[in-house]
Amino acid sequence: MISGRYQEWAEAGMIKIPITMAPPLRQVNSYLLRGPEGVTIIDPGPRTEVTEKEWEAVWKELGIHPGDITSIVVTHHHPDHFGLAGQLQSLTLAPVYMSARAYKEAERMWGTASTVNEALPTLFRQHGMPDEWLNQLPRHLNGFIPQVSPFPKVTIITEDTLMTMGGRHWEPVMSGGHAPGHISLYNRDKKVMICGDAVLPQISPNISLLPGSETHPLNSFVSGLERLGTYEVSMAFPGHRSPFDYFHERIRSLIQHHEQRLLRMEQLLREESLTGFQVCSAVFGTKLGIHQMRFAMSETLAHLLELVRQGRAAEEENTDGTGIRFRVLQQSYGVL
Repeated sequence: MISGRYQEWAEAGMIKIPITMAPPLRQVNSYLLRGPEGVTIIDPGPRTEVTEKEWEAVWKELGIHPGDITSIVVTHHHPDHFGLAGQLQSLTLAPVYMSARAYKEAERMWGTASTVNEALPTLFRQHGMPDEWLNQLPRHLNGFIPQVSPFPKVTIITEDTLMTMGGRHWEPVMSGGHAPGHISLYNRDKKVMICGDAVLPQISPNISLLPGSETHPLNSFVSGLERLGTYEVSMAFPGHRSPFDYFHERIRSLIQHHEQRLLRMEQLLREESLTGFQVCSAVFGTKLGIHQMRFAMSETLAHLLELVRQGRAAEEENTDGTGIRFRVLQQSYGVL
């Protein structure tokens, strides 16, 4: 018997562990699977004093010693999923599994050679973001470093790697858009998908254009959704909110959501050429903190560049040479 804080799905062989993260989401779902091979943790959460104490409480209530942990699996590189992997590895000596691309993204964002603090403000400045926002970015980005330190020593997995967790076999399924190299995990026997942030039940995963990362993240995201939709799934276990049984319906809804957002932005550009920040402000508003504004701006650019990729819009230099604007092309068909 476990407390109401932890939810167990015996038929799927896993326990959902809510781990604290910053607003607006407030919690990330970690999953714990126990089997003959030992205990697996999926997505341990960000590293903070609060989350370290939460895991100590997990060990105590579930009767688990850190030495019982035989593997740690990370679906993608974002701090709320990847962050504690290195610290838990130092306590458990367990291997940490993630894709090569996901680990590369972690190094690009927070590694010792990262240049994102310079590259992201430069990108946003090109697209019209004012200094009042740009000046907040370096401190904001540096704030994540304690949440992901230390980095783990990673064992790379691919789609050919068959994972054994909770006494069952799981197939990695790669996708992108929200996070390059994102891994979902599929069990064919029970038709269960552990989907991280690739498919969320109530909110749309953020799709971000970031310097040096995916060139067309929205196209990558939709392609990944279409691929995930080919799997027969009876229950999906996401990185946020509750497990759900409408996996394919949700995939269709997410694709439709982004089609509608593309049409909204295309309509804005029909009225006049706009900078990325102007489009962002029209769609998301400006009453946001820097964290949400970064997401909003990166998502806006992902959609605008998808319009360009589809031949529905074009980029052009401002007349004074200070940056980039987008304009709609006359012949466009609104097809994703």
